[in-house]
Amino acid sequence: MTTTVAPTTNTRALLTCAAVAAPLWAVVALAQAATRDGFDLTRHPLSLLATGDLGWSQVLNFVVAGLLTTLGASGLARTLPSTWAPRLIRVNGIAMVAAGLLTMDPADGFPSGTPAGTGELSWHAYGHLAAGTTAFGTLIAACYVLARAFARTGRRGHATRSRIAGTALLLGDLWAMAGGTAGSLTLAVGAITAMLWVSYVAVELR
Repeated sequence: MTTTVAPTTNTRALLTCAAVAAPLWAVVALAQAATRDGFDLTRHPLSLLATGDLGWSQVLNFVVAGLLTTLGASGLARTLPSTWAPRLIRVNGIAMVAAGLLTMDPADGFPSGTPAGTGELSWHAYGHLAAGTTAFGTLIAACYVLARAFARTGRRGHATRSRIAGTALLLGDLWAMAGGTAGSLTLAVGAITAMLWVSYVAVELR
C-alpha cells in the first residue's frame, strides 16, 4: 500500500505547483501594475516591473512562478495524455526563471523619471527578450498540443479552450510586437489567459 500511495501524493504535490504558479504570478504582477508609480499597463509590459527600487519583487515573482511551473511539469507528465505538452511547459518554466533574472532596461517613463522612449539595450535586456520569446513560444505550443491531446481523448470542450488560450497569447504577442494600440495590455491578457488555463488543467488533474 505504501508504494502506491507515495507516488500519488507526490504527483498531487507537483500538480499543486503547476496549479499555483499562474494565479500567483498574475496577482503579484497585476497588484504591482496597479500600485507602482508611473506604470501604465497600456504602454508598459509587465516585465518592466522588474526595474526600479521595487523591481526585486517582480524578479522574485518570475523566479518563483517559473520554478513552480518547472516542478509542476513533472506532475503533468505523469497525468496528461500527452508527451510533449509537459516538456513544453517545463521549458516555459525555465524560461520564466531566466526572464526574471535577466531584467529589461528602464524605458518609456518607467520607473518614474525615466525618459520617454527606449535607449540602447543592455546585454541582460537582450537576454530577457530571448527568454520571453522562448516562454511565450513554448506556452503557445503547449496549449495547441494540449488541444490535440484532449481532442484525441474525446474532450472537445477542453480542446477548444486550449486553442482559445493559445490563440489569445499568440495574437496578444503578435499585436504587441507590431506596436499595436495597448499592445502590452493585450499581451498581458493573452499570457495570463494561457497560464491560467494550464493551472486549471493541473487543478483538474489533481
